[in-house]
Amino acid sequence: MNRQLRSVIVGMMAWATLGTLCVADQSNATAAFERFASLVGQWKGQQDGTEIQVTYTLIANGSALIEEFRPGNGPMMVTMFSVDGDRLVATHYCSAKNQPQMTTRPIADPAAKSVAFSLIRVTGLNSPDDWHNTGLVVTMPDQDHLTQEWTYLSSGKTGKTIFQFTRRR
Repeated sequence: MNRQLRSVIVGMMAWATLGTLCVADQSNATAAFERFASLVGQWKGQQDGTEIQVTYTLIANGSALIEEFRPGNGPMMVTMFSVDGDRLVATHYCSAKNQPQMTTRPIADPAAKSVAFSLIRVTGLNSPDDWHNTGLVVTMPDQDHLTQEWTYLSSGKTGKTIFQFTRRR
């Protein structure tokens, strides 16, 4: 009986330790997501002479952040950010009519100024050579400035586009 009780206690301690580790990972990702949630509002920027308006809105009871990206006279694009376990996920609905899905590595430092997303899959491609985004680095140096560095692949060639935004007051 004593041996059984000891086994139960050791098992419960192991389970509690594992649960604590999982909660710690999720809390890092949740804390990083909360930094993204601080973007809620309107932003403006320019890229190659084109004015860009960006709006961030929390949806789904605060579990997802939607980014509406409106470049001048071009079509609106949307990126959805959410938490998935110990990572953040970004799904971009592109004007190129494809949907790259990107994820971070497990979040180690939820207060990091930059968060990098890498492509895990893309839907909507007619060919692997079609233009599509392959990564995104979001940098938040302070509450009123935001930089997005998008990488892409097209016809076997890689490229990068950098957008800088300022919060509208």
